Amino acid sequence: MNLLHRLRPAVWPLVVGLALVVLSHPVSAETIAGLLGGSARRPLSSARLIELGSHHLALAGTGLALVGSLGVGLGILATRRSASGLRSGIDTTAAIMQAVPPVVVVALALPVLGFGAPPTLLALVAYGIMPTLRGTVGAIEAVSSEAQEAGIAIGLTPRQILTKIELPLAGAGILDALRVALVLSIATAAVGALAGASTLGTPIVAGLQNQNLVPMLQGAGATAALAFVGDALMLAIAGLLRR
Repeated sequence: MNLLHRLRPAVWPLVVGLALVVLSHPVSAETIAGLLGGSARRPLSSARLIELGSHHLALAGTGLALVGSLGVGLGILATRRSASGLRSGIDTTAAIMQAVPPVVVVALALPVLGFGAPPTLLALVAYGIMPTLRGTVGAIEAVSSEAQEAGIAIGLTPRQILTKIELPLAGAGILDALRVALVLSIATAAVGALAGASTLGTPIVAGLQNQNLVPMLQGAGATAALAFVGDALMLAIAGLLRR
């Protein structure tokens, strides 16, 4: 399988992401707002948009690291025979966490965690842990029993079977789960603006308050651009790792 074929799935998400970057540019956003009948009021500068984007990406990246650690770790735990009694409780807890909307999580966490990043990170973890957990469980359980039995036959310990057989064979499925978690983290991080976090949701909230369509378009376009580019990056990594 040649390199171009491996990277092909990442092309269209990357193209869409770059198109959304153009859409979030001040000139483009003003033009689109005018076409939609909105007044061409002062847009957000490119420098400010990049600054908010870097904060947004840092917050989403931290959330992904937490979700990945917890989701993959709990997924591995749920597939161990020694912890079979915990599986139902783990899955139910994750489902309950995702059932609560991120806005509600942020609102409930504000009195305890205060404003800024902490309540936003809690919302990212609550919303992203279930798809990561279930994706990890599904990927590990899809590993053929013949491969596991072969490991037992050559004398591998349960830990060695996990690290040398199950995780390598389940890697593509786990990476897909993390790709979903990344897109969810980027999209959900915009909600952090309601808690005072500096994200690409900030111009959206400000635009709603001031009835200014231009920053709303910029914030929404830039958030979607990050999500598509992040998706393309994960697809590219998966393609490079595919044998």
